[in-house]
Amino acid sequence: EVQLQASGGGLVQAGGSLRLSCAASGFTIDDYNIGWFRQAPGKEREGVSCIRSDGDTYYTDSVKGRFTIFRDAAKNTGHLQMDALKAEDTAVYYCATDTTLHGELMAQSSYEYWGQGTLVTVSS
Repeated sequence: EVQLQASGGGLVQAGGSLRLSCAASGFTIDDYNIGWFRQAPGKEREGVSCIRSDGDTYYTDSVKGRFTIFRDAAKNTGHLQMDALKAEDTAVYYCATDTTLHGELMAQSSYEYWGQGTLVTVSS
């Protein structure tokens, strides 16, 4: 059974860093596309970053240069390193996987399996 467990959220001051983790079970994390999405209060969920099975990475414009997505194959875990955090990064963050490898990378509809959210709060 494919499962994802997101963790690592918390409260941080603006300018600080957090590393989110997405522990995968039931599949090998290198085999499929992994995406990170977020939903801020009162807003729709949006794509933040994704890493393809071949290692290519993508970021939404607002986080380019500040966030880094990567995988730890030994731990079968994906990560989102978030640096230089801003108040507008406050949101519930979700990881997800696209096992078809054919979906649009930053589209929520491409991802069949989702972890529970982890809350990131950035104080200004």
